[in-house]
Amino acid sequence: MRSRDLFTLLLITFALGSGAAQAKQVQTDYKDLKLNAELVQADGSSLEEGVVLMVHGTLAHGQMEIMKGLQNVFKEYGINSLAINLSLGQSDREGMYDCQDTHRHKHTDALDEIGLWLNWLKDQGAQNITLLGHSRGGNQAAWFAAENDDPQLRRVTLIAPQMWDMKYERKNYQERYDTELQPIFNKAKKRVKQGEGDTLMEKTDFIYCEDTTVSAESFVNYYKDDAHKDTPGLLKQINEPVLVIAGTEDTVVKGLEKRVEPLADGEKVKLEVIDGANHMFRDLYLYDIADQVQALIEQTP
Repeated sequence: MRSRDLFTLLLITFALGSGAAQAKQVQTDYKDLKLNAELVQADGSSLEEGVVLMVHGTLAHGQMEIMKGLQNVFKEYGINSLAINLSLGQSDREGMYDCQDTHRHKHTDALDEIGLWLNWLKDQGAQNITLLGHSRGGNQAAWFAAENDDPQLRRVTLIAPQMWDMKYERKNYQERYDTELQPIFNKAKKRVKQGEGDTLMEKTDFIYCEDTTVSAESFVNYYKDDAHKDTPGLLKQINEPVLVIAGTEDTVVKGLEKRVEPLADGEKVKLEVIDGANHMFRDLYLYDIADQVQALIEQTP
């Protein structure tokens, strides 16, 4: 490695690691749950000047690598941010969801929690809010924006957002678990239809978790064929300007550029493809994201 490259890497590492001490953990109540989030304010900035509301991906948390890294970079750019922890049905949840825990959460739970944190920000005086989501959180952010108009929600950024195709889901489930999805789904759906959605299905493969325990209602919610789960199909339903960010080396959300490109007019919907980035957009790619978010904020005051 050349000395200049090493020096650049050290600067990046310092930048991404700095500022964490200024993060403030905040909480709010939702039903009988305590919800957590990390608030990072840029030096000399107030929430009235604007804030990015950030939603993480599947079974993850608000301080996972991409979320924490983006918050630190946003701080350098003078951008305030709030990275939320979706509860996934657990009070005061932190860190990755443990696959050994019982799954009662639903994909659609995030919509209520995003709305709750949006209102929390407004109660703190926040204005000019950007909603940002990564991976599954990208779909949940897009779904929320498509169904909710709020004068303080000015723009939406979707980083490698989830796409949905039932045939692909069946194929992926079969390849991952060597088990057919449809019979399990039919069994869970029957229990929900009979009013037994709380029934627990043990030793069931679910999302990224092998041989876990999941409620019938939760299983159906995550695996039912719903067009709302396909983010490109939501873009025209969102009134705010939308920035979609894809990575050329993303092997998790494949074909995003191809799906979004026909919808991107460069104004209402903008597509940014970052060469070399995988699904997690590590290191310098975080700055590429921040550049695009900053430009979007400046273009839509």
